[in-house]
Amino acid sequence: MTEPDGPTGSTVPRRQLGRILGELRERAGLKVNAAAKLLERSPTTMWRVEQGKVSSRAVEVKAMCDLYGASPALTEALVGLAHETKAKGWWHAYGDAIPEGFDLYIGLEEAATHLDWYEPESIPGLLQTDEYAHAVIQEDNPDEEPGEIARRVQVRIKRQTLLTRVTQPPTLNVALNEAVLRRPVGGNNVMAGQLRHLGKVSHLPTVTIKVVPFSAGLHRGVMSGQFQILRFPLTGNGRETEPPTVYADGYTGDLYLDKPREVERYDNAFRDIWAKAMPEEASQRLILEMAGNYEQG
Repeated sequence: MTEPDGPTGSTVPRRQLGRILGELRERAGLKVNAAAKLLERSPTTMWRVEQGKVSSRAVEVKAMCDLYGASPALTEALVGLAHETKAKGWWHAYGDAIPEGFDLYIGLEEAATHLDWYEPESIPGLLQTDEYAHAVIQEDNPDEEPGEIARRVQVRIKRQTLLTRVTQPPTLNVALNEAVLRRPVGGNNVMAGQLRHLGKVSHLPTVTIKVVPFSAGLHRGVMSGQFQILRFPLTGNGRETEPPTVYADGYTGDLYLDKPREVERYDNAFRDIWAKAMPEEASQRLILEMAGNYEQG
């Protein structure tokens, strides 16, 4: 039986679960009414599950996966996700009920219409070059085979197509700590190419990149660490289709927050960071100046 969520349950796991179940149903060639009949559920309940309005028990998710022809690995991941739909501020630890290779964040990123991103240590994945991504992923996974490193780089680079997609590319505001520009990831040639790429991407009409200089001193990003705030499409009457969500990428897991007070705190932090960053034009000059420095060795 599908269960309503309590006032403290995070919406992130059930929204992602519903989104993926809906995609699986469509790939299986089933309309909502037909799937509901086969699963002995009402079409209304099916719609609410796929819209992330309610959570489902693991046994129900298993039945849907079997009907839709999901792979054993994906079924395992979705059943694990069903167990997480009662969490509060949700911490997705790698290798727990949900396998490490199952990337929940990508689904949120693809659905978002607006992203505010603070990055204190490295270039955001959406803006990385192949060479920079390879250096980062290899450093984080020193024991992986070259083929697996290459596969992960491909996945990361493929995500970037959402910035240039024809239908409503998301608005992306990125605040980079100055240290990101000065840390020679992969060597001088890689960094030169990466910073030139930043300059190019910043010309997209939906992308704004600003640098937070060392001279800004203390700001809220020093306390918050890396984070992203994702916002989603509005309905015709201006209401949110999904609540804004804060995502923080951790070393052993990912943090998802979507309670209004949590999001407000991170909104305030980003506004403070953004206000203390260099103007866009000055940021561009510094980025290109640093690219030239790397090119000169």
